[in-house]
Amino acid sequence: MKEKNVNSKAAKAAKTKKSEKVAKAVKASKDEKVENAALVKQSSVDSAALVVPVNDSTAVLDAGVAADSLDAEGNAPEMPVLPTAEQLGISITAGTPGAALKATVGDTIDFPVTVSWSVQGSAILVVPTSSANAKGILQLGVSQESSRSIKDGKELAQITFNYKLVMQDTGNLNIPAMRFEIPTPMGQSLDLRSDSVPVRVDAPVSMLPIVVGVVVALCVIAAGMWRVRRRAASQAAAAKKNAAENALREKMMVLKQRVMVADSREWLLELEGICKEYAFEKFGTAGTGAAAASAVNLDALVADDKLDGWKPLLEEFAHARYGGGKRDSFENKETWKLAMTLMGVKEED
Repeated sequence: MKEKNVNSKAAKAAKTKKSEKVAKAVKASKDEKVENAALVKQSSVDSAALVVPVNDSTAVLDAGVAADSLDAEGNAPEMPVLPTAEQLGISITAGTPGAALKATVGDTIDFPVTVSWSVQGSAILVVPTSSANAKGILQLGVSQESSRSIKDGKELAQITFNYKLVMQDTGNLNIPAMRFEIPTPMGQSLDLRSDSVPVRVDAPVSMLPIVVGVVVALCVIAAGMWRVRRRAASQAAAAKKNAAENALREKMMVLKQRVMVADSREWLLELEGICKEYAFEKFGTAGTGAAAASAVNLDALVADDKLDGWKPLLEEFAHARYGGGKRDSFENKETWKLAMTLMGVKEED
């Protein structure tokens, strides 16, 4: 019985020591897990700042460690909140600052979107997640170029995305806000968003109305000049005709005054000369075939029906040339009246 009690006490003491060892092991495990959780949190903050940590070899903490780690109470820790792009010194610019976009429907324009940040020994990956397609705007493609510069002693890096856009409609259009993502080692992405940019698209200017207007204006000017010249020519011809009629009337009036005293033959031959001048002025060289008024053949013009009703007058001229003899002044006056009628010359009032 005494031996049984000794064995029971020994077993209880051994059980107590085993419990103490398990408790110490659990506590050590919990302390190690808390330290690992703190390490993961510190690594998340460093990754959010976009600075790549450097150990013996360049490496990034796996986001799965944070997900599998447990806090002191055995629960998964919450994901850290990423800082904003402004807090990290990342800026985004769409279009050309200070310049209003204008285009003509059908034009293809280049639309730049630039992401800039201050270089701190790290490089970031910028991934576009949206397109520039919108009402009246079609994206044909996008190209990317990177550059670095130094400003105020600080090294700046930037990535420019050049979107090639086609304007398909007229009016006040808007190039939509462009979205980008920057992946982080924690498995989360930093979102970037540009501003929407307005663009004025006008209809193409057609040159056809302008050309038609110019042609019409030239035609009007030409017609006006032609009318002016024609009027001037008509006025000149009328003036010449009036001058010729006045000269012819004056000669006929002188001949009328001499009808009572002049020799009949000479008077008739002089009247024939005035009629030849009339025919030459009326028909010209082409119509009379003569180089001068004295060479006009009145008989040929009567035969060609160019001088209608002139045959009786020509018979009087022929009688004066070949018949001879005296004529009464009354007969000569009647011949004068017939000549005035045939030539269309009116006696002045």
